[in-house]
Amino acid sequence: MHDATSTMLKRTETMPLDEQASAAPLQLRQLDPNDAAACARWDAFVLQCPQATFFHRAGWLTILRDVFKHQPYFLYAERAGQIEAVLPLGHVRSALFGKALVSLPFAVYGGVAAQDAAAAEMLEIEAQVLARRLGVDHLEMRNLQQRHSDWPTQDLYVSFRKALLPEVEANMLAIPRKQRAMVRKGIQRGLRSQIDSTVERFFALYADNVHRHGTPALSRKYFQALQRVFGADCEILTVEDPEGRPLSSVLSFYFRDEVLPYYAGDDVLARDLAANDFKYWELMRRACERGLKVFDYGRSKQGTGSYAFKKNWGFEPQPLYYQYCLYKRDAIPQNNPANAKYRLLIATWRRMPLSLANLIGPFVVRNLG
Repeated sequence: MHDATSTMLKRTETMPLDEQASAAPLQLRQLDPNDAAACARWDAFVLQCPQATFFHRAGWLTILRDVFKHQPYFLYAERAGQIEAVLPLGHVRSALFGKALVSLPFAVYGGVAAQDAAAAEMLEIEAQVLARRLGVDHLEMRNLQQRHSDWPTQDLYVSFRKALLPEVEANMLAIPRKQRAMVRKGIQRGLRSQIDSTVERFFALYADNVHRHGTPALSRKYFQALQRVFGADCEILTVEDPEGRPLSSVLSFYFRDEVLPYYAGDDVLARDLAANDFKYWELMRRACERGLKVFDYGRSKQGTGSYAFKKNWGFEPQPLYYQYCLYKRDAIPQNNPANAKYRLLIATWRRMPLSLANLIGPFVVRNLG
């Protein structure tokens, strides 16, 4: 038979394998958490895709499903058996804050990570189809770069990232003078850092810290799950005084050649003892000694104390592009402590006994994402 179809097939058969792959159609898939091979393929793609972040890893599917009870939709596009793009999504359903499809809940970065523009477009279109089918109020993409100039964009958040220098002392000298003096103060007071194998000391400091700020704490179970799912790529560093009393602690993620301090807590004495400054210096020093290249100070809201603290370390803010498709609302949601309508709730939470706040906090914060 010599029709057009058979002619095209013959041409394909004679094409080099790489050209055959590029000519193959894109196929849409959803990650099955019980398929270890598929999860390994997903993570292998994430590890080598420049657009991907730690929050694109397949392990977050397990975290969303098992800890927060949110339905995950981890979508990917492949061509000829090769993954071209991934998009992790979580369906958050809240009586307090409405329903949303988010990439990714509890993450500072998300959205599509792709090596092919057509694959990225396929996943974003599928996300919008899924959002409408689920009947959510909005779809949220936590992009590092702007992808759609016509989508409503949240401009509240920025990230702070900086290249690490190859020598420890060079990194110390790169810290602005006043902040460097605080680090040296902590060193002079005999503070030391330890890597903790459990979340216990970290959680006590973290829960007390967020309670003082009037916000609900995530559960101990969540942090234990992070350690279990991500293993050595999730590490806790705790600062002690000379008597071994824990003063400040940070849980960090490691991804490729980057370290990302993500959750932190401290004792009320930490500021006077310069324990927080010493903590981040110790994390930076250890990262340098491990040969890492980037220190990612993470996300902060503009105009906050966290924002000023990171600026004082010599980090420059970089805008984050949280972009939305709005379906059942007229404006971007503002479910954060900067919203004036939450001031009374924050004040009330601060007065609540810590044990009670730790008990009910996880049920509140799971709805925020």
